Amino acid sequence: MSATLGVSVFLTTVEDDLAGGVNIVGDIYPAGATGAGRRNILIPCGISVTPERYQVPAGRYVVSATLPSGAVLTEDVEARKGEETLVSLDASDSPYETHSWQYLMGNIEPRRVYHDPSTVPVPRSLGSRSMGAAARAAGVNDHGGAEEPPPIWPGKATWIGNSTTSSWSFESMIGLAALPPATPIADVIADSPPQVVAAPDATDGTSHLFRFGADGPLGAPSESYGNRQFLAVEIADAAHLVTLPAPWSSAQIEVLVNTRQSPTGSAIAVTVRDPAVGAGLAYMARGALGTAARLFTDVDSMLYSKNQNPLSAAAGAYVLVGTDLTDEPRHWDPWLEHLRDWFGWMSDGSVLCATRRLRQASTEADLRRARDGLIEAYSRGVPFYTLGLSWLIDGLSEFPDDPECASRLRQARLLSWRVDMREPFVIVNLRGRPR
Repeated sequence: MSATLGVSVFLTTVEDDLAGGVNIVGDIYPAGATGAGRRNILIPCGISVTPERYQVPAGRYVVSATLPSGAVLTEDVEARKGEETLVSLDASDSPYETHSWQYLMGNIEPRRVYHDPSTVPVPRSLGSRSMGAAARAAGVNDHGGAEEPPPIWPGKATWIGNSTTSSWSFESMIGLAALPPATPIADVIADSPPQVVAAPDATDGTSHLFRFGADGPLGAPSESYGNRQFLAVEIADAAHLVTLPAPWSSAQIEVLVNTRQSPTGSAIAVTVRDPAVGAGLAYMARGALGTAARLFTDVDSMLYSKNQNPLSAAAGAYVLVGTDLTDEPRHWDPWLEHLRDWFGWMSDGSVLCATRRLRQASTEADLRRARDGLIEAYSRGVPFYTLGLSWLIDGLSEFPDDPECASRLRQARLLSWRVDMREPFVIVNLRGRPR
């Protein structure tokens, strides 16, 4: 008779949109001479989720969960014959409950580190987080509630709901970095009046959390928004242009602006509060495409429903193309073509098609088609995903003797030096030295 392990991860997701929890990926390893492991299992994660039950031979096991942050939670348990053993791993170490999603994604330190001033090092590299750290103010408590005095938001965040098509180009984004510091970034790229976000949705004066829906900041929606939305973030002498992956069906977009000086992460992080694939996007950004594929449990469906959410479909396509390294035809190849043909405002579709063509090329004509696809992708503007920017650079690098490819490669590289490639979506550092 077998035993049962009921596995879950506790996370204080107090907001209604994540009430049902999310899935993350883990493993069950036999700890003794007997037993059989289970690899890449799905584990529900949330405040009151139902454990996922796995049948195993009786014996001792190590149950582990790999968070999107890269942290690994483990517990040693004994599975008794004919019984169910519950295993609840703890991921509730966020500095604030309001920031629990960001903690799960790896964008903010654990509570014990965050609240201990002696653990905050001075950054020693350009890749370290630094936004001109503001003085720490009293703010949200451990339960996410407000304290006195009210926290301070020391910067300016401007939502650009409707940007000009020309502003998506590589040349335009590189040019923004050359603007005089006093130039309002939002006014330069907006096609309709931009909207200043008065205050973060949660802040302690140091870590500032903004949330957006399909039509702009939560609580202050707008009817004026287009295919590509941005957030311009300016604090002291730092300025960033943040790609917002909106609209993303009904899921909220969360932006963390962190002015702490710490080498553990990015100055600005963008996540999608999507219970189905939000964690998968974080795995994808860290290069764990195989792990992301476990969470994108129905990638075919994501691509097939591209009209409802083309950005989600593109994420699924990156996982498909990134994990299938053969040159054999796949049933989803035509769907990549549709993603490119139907959504010209999203260059990711062209990047995906060109990458796939380059991998399958067997003749000079095939190579020419791939090359033309890369040129098309560049002409459509900077991709939404940093993975798309990376693949575009890799593809253009395959044609070093082609002047058109070489000139575009130079521009793409120039921009990439200002982009935080650790993030899933493109965030451009507009001031200061590039990376």
